[in-house]
Amino acid sequence: MCKRKYYRHRVQRSPGHLIINLAQSVYVRAMVGRYYLYLFLLLSITSQIINSSSQVKQYIEVPENYKGSFPWYLGKIILATDGQYNTELAGNDEEIFGVDPESGFLYALKPFDRERKASYTLQVTLRKGVEEEILSQMVTIHIMVKDENDNMPVFTENTFYGIVSKGTKQGVAFMHVNATDLDDSSTPNADLRYKLISRYPARSYENMFQVDPKTGAISLTEQGVSSLSKLEVKHFKLEVQVKDFGDEPMGYTSVANLEISVAENTWIAESPVLLQENQKGGYPRIISEVKWNSTELHYSLKGDFSGEVFRIDEDGKIYIMSELDRETQAEYQIEVSAMNDEDIPYADHLLIVIKVIDENDNTPTFPQDTYHVDVTERTTKGTLLVHLTATDADDRNTKNAQIRYKITSQEPKLPKDFLFHLEEHTGHLTLQDAKLKASIAKKYKLEISATDLGGDPEGLSSTCFVFINVIDVNDSPPVFVKNKFAPFLIPEDAQTGMLIITLTATDEDEQIENKIIDFYIQSGNEDGTFGITTNQEQSTMTIFLEKDLDYEQTQEYNLIITVRNRAELLGTEYSPTSTAAIHIMVVNVNEAPVFTQKKYEVRVPESAQAGSVILAVEASDPDIYHQAGLIYSIRNDSKRCLSIQEHSGKIQLLHSLDREVFEDTYTVQVLVQEKGDRGLSATADVVIYILDVNDNIPILVGDYSEEYFCTPRRDNQRIIIRAFDLDSVENSAPFTFTLSNEPTLQSRWRVTALNVTVCRCSTRGFCKIEVEKMENMPTISSALGILLGTLGAIGFFLIIIFAHMSLGAPSKQTRKSDTV
Repeated sequence: MCKRKYYRHRVQRSPGHLIINLAQSVYVRAMVGRYYLYLFLLLSITSQIINSSSQVKQYIEVPENYKGSFPWYLGKIILATDGQYNTELAGNDEEIFGVDPESGFLYALKPFDRERKASYTLQVTLRKGVEEEILSQMVTIHIMVKDENDNMPVFTENTFYGIVSKGTKQGVAFMHVNATDLDDSSTPNADLRYKLISRYPARSYENMFQVDPKTGAISLTEQGVSSLSKLEVKHFKLEVQVKDFGDEPMGYTSVANLEISVAENTWIAESPVLLQENQKGGYPRIISEVKWNSTELHYSLKGDFSGEVFRIDEDGKIYIMSELDRETQAEYQIEVSAMNDEDIPYADHLLIVIKVIDENDNTPTFPQDTYHVDVTERTTKGTLLVHLTATDADDRNTKNAQIRYKITSQEPKLPKDFLFHLEEHTGHLTLQDAKLKASIAKKYKLEISATDLGGDPEGLSSTCFVFINVIDVNDSPPVFVKNKFAPFLIPEDAQTGMLIITLTATDEDEQIENKIIDFYIQSGNEDGTFGITTNQEQSTMTIFLEKDLDYEQTQEYNLIITVRNRAELLGTEYSPTSTAAIHIMVVNVNEAPVFTQKKYEVRVPESAQAGSVILAVEASDPDIYHQAGLIYSIRNDSKRCLSIQEHSGKIQLLHSLDREVFEDTYTVQVLVQEKGDRGLSATADVVIYILDVNDNIPILVGDYSEEYFCTPRRDNQRIIIRAFDLDSVENSAPFTFTLSNEPTLQSRWRVTALNVTVCRCSTRGFCKIEVEKMENMPTISSALGILLGTLGAIGFFLIIIFAHMSLGAPSKQTRKSDTV
């Protein structure tokens, strides 16, 4: 009686699932009389419980062949309830399982045998009360029986028989040994290994055979391949062992016998197989046979054939399944292989060549039923008219494809029969008699036959027709409908592509090929100025402008146009009306005149007199052959001081140029225009640089009416007189002051020049002092300038004082004639 049960739990939690691995140590205390017997059982049980919204699943793995005491507690059922309840166990049809109501442990009443049943599924339901209310979710328990190595491997046969043929390749299995093990095939318990353990005869044949340890495939070793063909031994006996538990040294073993017979090498290809094409009935039909000796054997065919034209059975007999057509395929090359159960060939494949024998089953055929040949009256004897060729699909190396040609009829027979000759071997049709006249017969019809078997009456034949058209020769040259024209006037600014003229030609020949004509510009268009387009249907040619015209380079073109037949003209010459002359005159287009310079510059002294020619401008008209008269005029002459001669372009002064009025430069614009209301014009600028001359008298500056001298004379009395000149610097200062030559003035008055530079004057005579910008403190140069200016002013005033004192005039006297 079980008194105590102890459990150690290791719990893992994860979202939505509860997984418990139980390493349960179950202690059973049994009382026998007054003594207690403690039994320790260690079970490695993996229990997995999966919680879901509908049910709980629990997995328990147990070993088979348990040899302990019973009941054997397998694991605790995880129930989501407490208190008193009744347990309902479903799936326990064999009454093997039970549930302890106190502890909730699932137990077994007898050991498990995995080979009999590998798993069990139980469903546990808890009920309570009279109405048997279900307390919680149903628990499904899956019990997996873990395999142990409790079964020996067993060979499927006590003795295995095999045949090996001489010529078998090394490592190619010719038979297999097989064993089974009832243990779990996914575990090492049923992982079988094969091994050869004895051989007879054992002298020098120990290493001839080998077995694949995993598959049980029996094959020859390298030594076995080389030795087998030399030995007289025809029979071998071997023992083969099978062991479970894989490559581990432990495991159960079994032994079986292996008897191997040696067969001769019969793997020999036959000479080419000859088969007649178009054989009717009797299919499938054996055409060849191969033989290989082995325990495991099947044959395969492959080659250059489609479908199941050929087939091989398990005995090596090769069949043809349907009739052959040599014209579709004249030869077949079939590869035959003898293979083991693993589809590995025992030896190299055999090549069987099948040749199809031809029969005369194809008629010679022409590529077309009718031929049309045009022959002119001038065709000479022996001229090849057409080369007729018929083909025969039969074997060209036999008479079945030897063709002979023949003319079987000629219509009409005018002027006589046999006007044409047909070479029977080549099919060349030639003119036999050069007497073809269109007036006698314009068309002939020849029936031609082609017969195989070398023309034998028993041969097959076909026919075609040759229609020969006798046509007139090309004896009418093409001519222009009109070949003389008035000159064409084309302006030089005409756009390219402009149509000049369309010429039309005619040809009186009747045959289309003789009416085909080509147009050419024979001469006059060497620079490609003009192009042509033709219309063969209407026999017209259009001349158009291909390049721009330039009157100044070429004023006229003389085009010679010819028309020719594309076919050869026979028996006549081209007439003058086959040539047309086109005279094209380029019309000049007015272009604006052009000045020789865009800008003219001239230097003129201001002393130049009115009427002086200061410059001659020149323009020209690009229209060198139709030049218009040019008229010159002046624009922008604001001072109205210039005139231009309208025909010569000479510019003259209307009055002198006073530099003091015009400043340094004077710019005008000259215009040249062609005569006429619509004459074109052009302009150019004329820049006149006015050169200064000394043409201004210095003038006194200032009012001296208030100046006076005192008498009697006093020392240092003086008057400073200033002067100014409108001319440029070169023609103005310094000035020379003098008195008139009257003796009285010379004796009474004296003029002294004061060479004092007060400032630098501009070209207009105004004082121009450059003052540098001073910031904060004055620079050295500015300070020095101030100092010198001050000293200069002081010196100036001192000179005036001393001059005034030296004159010593007692009173002021003023006379205009004495004033200098």
